[in-house]
Amino acid sequence: MTVRHFLADDDLTPAEQREVLDLAMALRADRLARRPLDGRRDAPGAVAFITDKPTLRTQLSFAGAIADLGGYPIVVDGNLAQIGKRESVEDTARVLGRQVAAIVWRTYEQDRLRTMAAYAGVPVVNALTDDYHPCQILADLVTIAQHRGGVAALPGTTLAYVGDAGNNMAASYLLGGATAGLHVRVAGPGGFQPDAEVLARAARIAGATGGSVVSVTDPAEAVAGADVVATDTWVSMGDDAAGRETVFEPYQVNAGLLAGAAPDAIVLHCLPAYRGKEITAEVLEGARSVVWDEAENRLHAQKALLAWLLDEGARS
Repeated sequence: MTVRHFLADDDLTPAEQREVLDLAMALRADRLARRPLDGRRDAPGAVAFITDKPTLRTQLSFAGAIADLGGYPIVVDGNLAQIGKRESVEDTARVLGRQVAAIVWRTYEQDRLRTMAAYAGVPVVNALTDDYHPCQILADLVTIAQHRGGVAALPGTTLAYVGDAGNNMAASYLLGGATAGLHVRVAGPGGFQPDAEVLARAARIAGATGGSVVSVTDPAEAVAGADVVATDTWVSMGDDAAGRETVFEPYQVNAGLLAGAAPDAIVLHCLPAYRGKEITAEVLEGARSVVWDEAENRLHAQKALLAWLLDEGARS
C-alpha cells in the first residue's frame, strides 16, 4: 500500500489537485457525500490532530471534516505531548500510526513533518508549518472557484498577494497557485521576498500548467488588473513585530490599492485579520470581500483532501 502525504502544495500534481478541488466543491454541495472513515472494521476511524501552535479555524475545520467523513478527531496538545523532546518524532509517529487513520499536524519546522511522514505509515497532512500553509491555499482555490465560475475557470486567473512575501502563505500561493494554472504575483518589501528555491519550483510548475509566477516589490504592480487580491498578517506566529508596521504600511490592502485590480476582483484573507493594518475594515467588510466563505471552505477543502488521501492509499 502506498501512503500519500500532503506536506507541501506541490505534493499534488495538477491533475490530483483538480480531483481534490472537484471533490471539495461536491462536498460543499453535499457535506456527507463521502464517509470513508465510517464503519471501517479493518482500520481505525480516528484521525490525530496535533497542534503546537495556537489555532481556531484549523482545529475547528479539521474536527468537523473528520466527523463528516464518519470518523472522530483525537486532539493532541503538542506542548503537552512534547513531541521531539520527551519522545522522538520517529517513535511518536510509529505509535500514532498504529492507532489512527491519518495524522494532521500544525507545527513549526517542516523537517519535523517530513520525519513524521517517514515513520507514521498513514497519511500525514501539513496543517501549517513555518514554510507552508497548503490546506489554506486549497480552501482559497475552492473560494475562487466558488466565485469565479468553478474549478475549470481557475487556470488563467490572476492572483496578487500583498504583504510578507517571504512567509508560508506566500510560498503556498506560489506553489499551489502555479499547480492550479494561476498567474501568481507576490509583492513584499526588500528583505521579505520569497525563498529563491520555492520561486524556482513554482516557476517550473507554472511552465507545465500555463500559469506564471512573479515576485515584485511594488504592491500596485502586483495588483494591477488582478482577479483576486490576497493578504495576510504582517507578523506571523513567532516573528519579531518590532518595526514591521512602518515597513509594511505601503502594502496595506485598502480602497486605493484595490482600485487598481479588476473591477470584479475578490479579496481573500486567511484570518485572523488586523483591521487598519494589513487590511482596512472598509475592504474586509466590503462587497468584494469573500473571507467568510474562505473560512468556511477550510472545512470542505480539508474534508476532500483527507478523503482523497485515504482513497488513494486504498487504491494502491
